[in-house]
Amino acid sequence: MAVDIRLPAAKPKVSEILEPEDVKHLVSPGDVITADTGFMRGHGTYMSEEKLLASVAGVVERVNKLICVRPLKTRYYGEVGDIVVGRITEVQQKRWKVETNSRLDSVLLLSSVNLPGGELRRRSAEDELAMRDYLQEGDLISAEVQAVYSDGALSLHTRSLKYGKLGQGVLVQVSPSLVKRRKTHFHNLPCGASIILGNNGFIWIYPPIEQKDDDEAGGFITNLEIKDILKPEVMDEIVFGTRQRLLEQEG
Repeated sequence: MAVDIRLPAAKPKVSEILEPEDVKHLVSPGDVITADTGFMRGHGTYMSEEKLLASVAGVVERVNKLICVRPLKTRYYGEVGDIVVGRITEVQQKRWKVETNSRLDSVLLLSSVNLPGGELRRRSAEDELAMRDYLQEGDLISAEVQAVYSDGALSLHTRSLKYGKLGQGVLVQVSPSLVKRRKTHFHNLPCGASIILGNNGFIWIYPPIEQKDDDEAGGFITNLEIKDILKPEVMDEIVFGTRQRLLEQEG
């Protein structure tokens, strides 16, 4: 009777199984990244005994001779063109302060929003007095990063019909590292819901809105109508209709 005996073998490393471009060097605080003194120290690293060590847990990134560690869980660091979902925290002179899960509050200037009806003109003192009619504390908005200031604060704008004040829906917060930058962050799900994936980790889930004619342009036309949607009788009707659609889908 033949018996097959296999001796213990060394377990292959993950780096040997994966392709070189798929390998990600994960480190934890205190891990040695390299002992080569020819590299420059970047964010998330420090020098000790002529060795470059990691100060945070994350993925090692290298740009030429610069080595840094990108944390897996961190605050949002914005870039121009990012789509974000934020909450208005303060109304100031000709600007709103917006919480976007970053180190500093973002700024939404009065000149960076569309006036009711899509009117194109210079903002006046009357517009400044009516700022709380457009957006007030606690309102949720979707916006795009227009610029990044020297201190890291973000400048936002809503000069597009797809941005602006958000109505009825659910806000879900995840780590910003889980949301990748893509060409579009607005999606309609097959289950009958729409979703906005904010690069800052704020995800907005809401019922799909019927498309209106292109003639009805203006960033805050829809937003001013949201006040009627928030009435109790209108909300009850929306909830009842949503439940009916879910029951029909479950069959």
